Parts: sequence; structure tokens; C-alpha cells
Amino acid sequence: MQVHIGEGAEKTPQQEEEARRAFIAELWRRFEALQEWAVSHWPDQQHPLSSADFVEARKEILSLRSPAGSLNQPAQNNEAEPEQGGAQYQDVTPAPWP
Repeated sequence: MQVHIGEGAEKTPQQEEEARRAFIAELWRRFEALQEWAVSHWPDQQHPLSSADFVEARKEILSLRSPAGSLNQPAQNNEAEPEQGGAQYQDVTPAPWP
């Protein structure tokens, strides 16, 4: 399945969302096929692959469903970049447990 929209053509938000969903669906289909192939063709039969070996990759693909990107990454769209006078360093150290 391929979704082609002419170059230079502006997409509506609905078209962008449909294209994103189509891409994710196709990526998931291809990933599942790759996973099946990898499990069936793994050369080390003493240490076989299983679907559990692909958990992290599945999480990454599923994180694409969120429009902001990864679910683990907070959106920072409203913050100024350093060259625009924004912070050059952001403290991400968590506060100690009380």
C-alpha cells in the first residue's frame, strides 16, 4: 500500500493524519513480517528468537501513534530555542523521593 500525494500540494490536517495512520499500519505490517522471518530463519537453534525479543521495537513503533512523537518524550513545542533567547541547558534531573 502506497500513499502518494503530489509534491508541493498542501495537505489538510485530516489528509496528514490519514497518511500518518497509513504509514504506521504499513510499518507495523512489514515489521510483523520481518519478525516472523527472523524467528523462522534464526541460525542459532540452541538460543532461538521469540516475539519477546522484539518488545522494544514494538514500543517504538506504537509510540508513532502519538502525534507528538514518542510517548516518553514530553512535547516542548512552545519553548524558545537557545538562539532565540531560550535556555541553553534544561535540568532534567528528577527530584529526590521524599
